[in-house]
Amino acid sequence: MDIMIDQVFMQEAIKQAKLAYENDEVPIGAVVVFENKIIARAYNQVELLKDATAHAEMLALTQAMAFIGSKWLHKCSLYVTLEPCSMCAGAMVLARLQRMVFAASDPKAGACGSILNISNHKQLNHRFEVSSGILDKECGYLLSQFFLSKRKKPVISE
Repeated sequence: MDIMIDQVFMQEAIKQAKLAYENDEVPIGAVVVFENKIIARAYNQVELLKDATAHAEMLALTQAMAFIGSKWLHKCSLYVTLEPCSMCAGAMVLARLQRMVFAASDPKAGACGSILNISNHKQLNHRFEVSSGILDKECGYLLSQFFLSKRKKPVISE
């Protein structure tokens, strides 16, 4: 795919990440694209929903499958601001995603090349194309600012 197109769609994922930030969620956003149109948008909602599985990618995949009316996302691409974890990468395999583009790498939990590589594991029955580094500095900065703000809040003792 064209790097300019990837940047346009990643900007949309960043908008979702900023919504997460505004809602005091870890600022990760995702969009799913089918035939050059965004069919799903989501951001982390782990705190809001009290659900450890409410990652931006999981929510976006669910929306995309509902939109298409199928459990398969053969001709879809997912854009996400942080490298997916093992749960999200596994869901992408199960959904038969065609391509995933992430911005910033995740050296602590990344499962698309950093720690594991679920996206291209030879023993799994599906593999998907991965591109990385698209607007990574902007996404990394948003994440670092979020965690920096969390560390600066005063602790109130009872």
